[in-house]
Amino acid sequence: MSLDLPMIWAALIAFAVLAYVVLDGFDLGVGILFPFMRGEAARDEAMNSVAPVWDGNETWLVLGGGGLLAVFPLAYSIIMSALYAPIIVMLLALAFRGVAFEFRWKTKRGKFLWDWAFAFGSTMAGFAQGVALGALVQGIPVANRAYAGGWWDWLTPFTLLTGVALVIGYALLGSTWLIWKAEGQVQRRAYDIAFWAAPATLLLIGVVSLWTPFLGPIYAQRWFAWPQILLVVPVPLAVLGMGFLLLKGLTARREVSPFLASLSLFVLCFIGLGISFFPYMVPHSVTIRDAAAPDNSLGFLLIGASVLVPIILAYTVYAYWVFRGKVNSVGGYH
Repeated sequence: MSLDLPMIWAALIAFAVLAYVVLDGFDLGVGILFPFMRGEAARDEAMNSVAPVWDGNETWLVLGGGGLLAVFPLAYSIIMSALYAPIIVMLLALAFRGVAFEFRWKTKRGKFLWDWAFAFGSTMAGFAQGVALGALVQGIPVANRAYAGGWWDWLTPFTLLTGVALVIGYALLGSTWLIWKAEGQVQRRAYDIAFWAAPATLLLIGVVSLWTPFLGPIYAQRWFAWPQILLVVPVPLAVLGMGFLLLKGLTARREVSPFLASLSLFVLCFIGLGISFFPYMVPHSVTIRDAAAPDNSLGFLLIGASVLVPIILAYTVYAYWVFRGKVNSVGGYH
């Protein structure tokens, strides 16, 4: 029996995107929260919590984007044509943020400028990712295997909402990460932020979820048609359950469970997207099989991925293991 290469690659790219969102999400969240950290020592401690892993986390973005180009070139060409503006903003913001990461440790007089640059780059990257996601959810017009919309089609009230929602969600991830990794003033501040970020994130998940079925009949059918609803209803129920565990963990001043619950919320939302999108690579115009490269190309690339992905997983796990435990403001980035 031959391998279903398009589906295998779709799963690999989905995994890479999810890994990027949950891993880079919390360090983007730390950057988003930078203006709320009181004092230089607190900001140093917050940055030290992500300094050993932030650039490795972005490996998954490269894998997801590069894999999309190589394996699903039709989908890549359509999506990029539709989302050039938010994608370029995201990439510039990530570069801006990376420069700020380096330079804030090299200067004394202008350190506050790089603090704001770090916060601005993190916020804009998260917002642009949310806008791009919203544009993908609301649908991309396709005609003759090419993008058929306009330059500003990505900019709608729904995409602005998803942009804000992702920024708030990343702030939740960042605050719960700092609860786990920091102590003292930074941890207390992270608890304060998480107490408003958690209900705000849950509220925005609800608003986006309720809005989505009105974007197209396929979404409404996937989530509300009988008996399909019996198969998908565990996802929103699990979101409610994780929301309860998150708030319970914050109230009890636990350190690890709020972060794990926040990650679980993102995973559940990603599963919800999968339910809404499958089997489309460009909702709801181009399927996974239609967008895939020839099987011989997919097979050749899969050989490389079977070596590369375990290596990335191994060094990611190793990095988090080596830098486990609490951090402080001493030592700096390098």
